Amino acid sequence: MKSLRICMLSYHTCPLASEEGKETGGMNVYVLELSKELVKQGHQVDIFTRCQDATNQRIVEIMPGLRLMHLLAGPPMGLPKQQLLMYLDEFVDRWQQFVAEFDVTYDAIHAHYYQSGMIAQKIVQLHPGLPIVTTFHTLALMKNLVARNQQEQESEARINAEYSLVATSQAIIAPSRTDKSYLEHLYNAQPARVQVVTPGVNIDLFKPMDHVAAKQSIGAEPDEKILLFVGRIEPLKGIDAIMYALKMIRHRQPNWNIRLWIVGGDISQPSDQWSAELQKLQRLREVLKIPDLVHFVGQQHQLSLPAYYNAASVVVMPSHYESFGMTALEAMACGVPVVTTNVSGIATFFDNDADHLVATVNNPLRLSEQIEHLIDEADHHPELTAELRRTAEHLAWPKVAEQVAAVYDQVSSASN
Repeated sequence: MKSLRICMLSYHTCPLASEEGKETGGMNVYVLELSKELVKQGHQVDIFTRCQDATNQRIVEIMPGLRLMHLLAGPPMGLPKQQLLMYLDEFVDRWQQFVAEFDVTYDAIHAHYYQSGMIAQKIVQLHPGLPIVTTFHTLALMKNLVARNQQEQESEARINAEYSLVATSQAIIAPSRTDKSYLEHLYNAQPARVQVVTPGVNIDLFKPMDHVAAKQSIGAEPDEKILLFVGRIEPLKGIDAIMYALKMIRHRQPNWNIRLWIVGGDISQPSDQWSAELQKLQRLREVLKIPDLVHFVGQQHQLSLPAYYNAASVVVMPSHYESFGMTALEAMACGVPVVTTNVSGIATFFDNDADHLVATVNNPLRLSEQIEHLIDEADHHPELTAELRRTAEHLAWPKVAEQVAAVYDQVSSASN
């Protein structure tokens, strides 16, 4: 395969957000890790993101062949995602200035999330023939399906933008067979244009380590059984279901020293200034009368996460909708048992013999039984760690990047 130059668009969130002191999600990790591996394999990648801090360097050289550009578009401060739509044209203007200044051309644009896709469409109007590869990461129609109130609903404008991108993108990368089906049946995507390429995992960072040492490094008690949640703090993640399950486990296993550790969210302010969802979870632990069993950890740097995973007895991801579930993959790479719901993309990778790893949405009784089973199994079957690690190794970033690069090569060749 020839060496390619890729324009990577991550408009609404910076892949270096963790290093810049901001909360990150799976998309940040995806864009950064994929870009690094593509460069290792001989390609060149420029990542473009909106400047969210006046102190950001305009150009950050992450490694030779990989640059990240902070482009000014709107006020350099945190803005709601919906308001970011006002500054798409300004972002495109800054992008145009950059490519003219450095005299660069690209073989393909890889747009992440629908807003980046809208920018890609504007760029292609100025540079006809430049192919667009889109990764949505989440789909508005599916988020609306599981939304519990009007505030959680995605806008009709977003839905229409996703329809448009499905129709105009030369390729769409879906993280799972499940999302491919949603794209085909809900968004009328042409099957040949949708390529299933799972997210990857950094198996050099996420790997097994001594369980006791990991607990010690995060300040947990030696005999503590940790249920771990890692991710954004939002309703569709189903964190409340873990708290219900924890209450049931405590009732059945009164002698267990068991706690739920929630990694994510900004808890740097007094609790009355926490996000609405964090405050809701804080109230729920009081209502369930388990205040001492739920520990809010706050957001953590990516490099700190392996210690939390390795300290855990079980990682729980009870999402109402999850396009894939990178948290589960990172935990598995550490050899830690995972329970995820049957609506997550990663659940399709478990065979029928692994039904104890797959829960149903909003079923805390079933979830509690599965957690108990996994804790008991891990205590008596140490080979489980190696089995989980082997599964994760099949999805290491080098293999994933090769598949993504093949998509770029295909659309680039077709456009020439």
